[in-house]
Amino acid sequence: MVPILACSLVAVAVVVYKVMTLGKGMIIPVALEAEVEKMAARAEAGELASLESRFRAGESSLARLCAVAFDSADRPQGEVQEVVQSAAREEIVNMHSGMPILEVVITIAPLLGLLGTTSGLVLVFANVGQGADPAMVGQGIAMALNTTVAGLVVAVPAVIAHSHFNRKIETMSARLEVLMGKVVARCQQYTTFNQ
Repeated sequence: MVPILACSLVAVAVVVYKVMTLGKGMIIPVALEAEVEKMAARAEAGELASLESRFRAGESSLARLCAVAFDSADRPQGEVQEVVQSAAREEIVNMHSGMPILEVVITIAPLLGLLGTTSGLVLVFANVGQGADPAMVGQGIAMALNTTVAGLVVAVPAVIAHSHFNRKIETMSARLEVLMGKVVARCQQYTTFNQ
């Protein structure tokens, strides 16, 4: 039961960490997303320099990727796309941080439960032939099965959290891709404006 409890604490820690790091403000802040959506109008008005400073000051994934795009604005559009895609892959890897730990908990918690049940049943049945009280045998079996239940109680919420976070990462990655497509398209205008 102690290793299962440890798995439970690790799972809770990872879930809290993912809730904090996968917040919309950490990946795609609403205000910055709106600015990217209005980038075409800003480019026509020649106001991209102020937007660039907001990108550089930002702490979000979107801000970092936009800063990368602006840093590469003097290159051909194909090169800008490659640089941005490389940076985006790194951001997505960062979004997945902690997920492998959750996967390990999902895998080992039920196995630890089964191990506890099996070892408990071995001890219970080792005493059956020595005239053990049937009530005590039943109680021993119930106690042994509790470890399987505990393992599943840890694993099931971890599976739900894992699925939720994977879906959130996938959705945010797709949104980042769309937004960065708009930014890369405007980088050429920015270079022209600065010359």
